[in-house]
Amino acid sequence: MSTQPPQISQPAQRDLLYSEEEEALRSVVRGLMADHCDATAVLARTETAEPHDRELWKALTDGMGLAGLLVPEDLGGQGATHREAAVVLEELGRAVAPVPYLTSAVIATETLLACDGDAARELIGALASGRTVGVLAVPLTTAPGGALPDVRAESGALHGSVTGVADAVAADVFLVPTDAGLYAVDAEDAGVSVAPQTSLDLTRPLATVTLEGVRARAVGPEAEPAVRQGLRAGAGLLASEQLGLADWCLTETVRHTKERHQFNRPVGSFQALKHRLAQLWLEVVNLRAAARNAADTLAAKDEDADVAAALAQAYASPATVHIAEEALQLHGGIGMTWEHPVHLYLKRAKADSIALGTVGRHREELAVRVHLPAP
Repeated sequence: MSTQPPQISQPAQRDLLYSEEEEALRSVVRGLMADHCDATAVLARTETAEPHDRELWKALTDGMGLAGLLVPEDLGGQGATHREAAVVLEELGRAVAPVPYLTSAVIATETLLACDGDAARELIGALASGRTVGVLAVPLTTAPGGALPDVRAESGALHGSVTGVADAVAADVFLVPTDAGLYAVDAEDAGVSVAPQTSLDLTRPLATVTLEGVRARAVGPEAEPAVRQGLRAGAGLLASEQLGLADWCLTETVRHTKERHQFNRPVGSFQALKHRLAQLWLEVVNLRAAARNAADTLAAKDEDADVAAALAQAYASPATVHIAEEALQLHGGIGMTWEHPVHLYLKRAKADSIALGTVGRHREELAVRVHLPAP
């Protein structure tokens, strides 16, 4: 009889570093942002009645095909993974770009990918092209597995109202979850009204969507699992957007403290500020690890995807808010002005901290999934 101990298989090792292809994608997207989405343009757009940059969206989708990264090639997409989508979101976060990429190319697309049937496939292809913007009609604060809005489906017509829907004003089609299944509604249909709300983050506006007897087409018999998949992908990749935002805040703050002088010295040379900047650097490094882990786990369709998404948001949300707050303070008087873009980053950080679930909700979810619930 053999006395050898049983062989225990080890999980496959993953590389969270950026591949050459991902770095090339980053370079292209960053160049596009520099040409079409500089801080002055974003600031000017927030003061207009048109919060979304449709020309930038067209460049991202028609020109580069980035709306279809998560869509298989046989459905009209690029057949890429969540890792590539995460790189795009990092660069969009770095520019606080006013485009519906997270809501349409990630959340709505992932929700539809969880559905079967010709209606879902047709919509997936439309969203992958970027010529159609899809928005999941749930409040932006809804966490994966959270309660769905109260929308009734009666004889194929939808009745109800949903508040706090992100990017609703840019939507061409709404995905509406009900007890009877998931439905698609064209934004231009009679009976659909979209009322903008006052939003803290002016680059990702919220609105109330009201449905009054709207005829809808079914895209999935069960809404809850599809919506959960969409929101889980959204929460996991939101951390990449937060990473890009935080990295911009750190980079710009370091640059400012090198250029700003007091007592004939750069203010960044003072030890107290060095310590604060070093702490921000550590938080960005840790945030990058959490965000990359979430994106890689989603890309691998790993069973720990829920854990990775909850972990990423549990860390990313408070860290990003802290980094943005420090960036504003360390910019001194100029950081307090409306002319400087740092306030846009702080507002996006604050809004993201309650998007797709609060920090407390994600910590509770994480504790349950790793079998360490609070006493």
